Amino acid sequence: MSIIGRVESLWRYPVKSMRGEEMEEMFAGYPGVYGDRLFAFESSANPKGFPFFTGRDQRQMIRYRARFRNPEKAARPVNVGEAEKLSPNLNPISADVSELMVDVETPDGKTFAIDDPALIDDLRSNIEGNHKLTLLRSDKAITDCRPLSIFAVQTAKRLGEETGVAVDKRRFRANIYVDLPSSNGFAEDKFVGRSLRIGSRVTVAVLQRDARCMMITLDPDTAEKTPAILKAVAQAHEGMAGVYGAVLVEGMIRKGDSVELLD
Repeated sequence: MSIIGRVESLWRYPVKSMRGEEMEEMFAGYPGVYGDRLFAFESSANPKGFPFFTGRDQRQMIRYRARFRNPEKAARPVNVGEAEKLSPNLNPISADVSELMVDVETPDGKTFAIDDPALIDDLRSNIEGNHKLTLLRSDKAITDCRPLSIFAVQTAKRLGEETGVAVDKRRFRANIYVDLPSSNGFAEDKFVGRSLRIGSRVTVAVLQRDARCMMITLDPDTAEKTPAILKAVAQAHEGMAGVYGAVLVEGMIRKGDSVELLD
């Protein structure tokens, strides 16, 4: 085992494709990060294999800010401390659905409940296509691929050097951003097929590299496109940036935690 870096920041996204929230600590479980992507919108205009309405359909969606009404209930499973004391094998339980409701602030300052039909009307404004939207909710994180995403801050810096533009790490919408001091970027690729321990408890199997799409071209603050970033990822890095993982041992992760390579 060897410490290879530290947790630089932690993020979750209460609504799929909306703005993320930075956290000082979070619970990483088998289904994903607690409170991550609990909600999503499905569009009738999108293929059944990927029915979600995202920034691909409405660029401004990434500027909508989702907040839990009861942030203390959304911070961690309600009995995580007691469960860990009884046994490392017990799965903690989630808060009640009513306690994990979300409100959404639009880029122009309006606020809607996540289940308010007026939010759907707002999302559908000024876009092409006949998108009939349906709200989805799941206790399992509604991610594109695997439950957990990891991204090295050095990778964003490397892409900035390759493209000649400043690359904000938030474009990559990861859950865990890691600081790898010895890395020149894309060092996380070497973790695939191996396991990491993050902090004192959480163990993650790194399963595959993260295939990227046009979402990384969108500035997280303005939603303006920078195609050169995706072009660099496609041409120099096989279309991949960051890695996906699955949680093997659940627990709390905190900003500044050590990251160890186990095997």
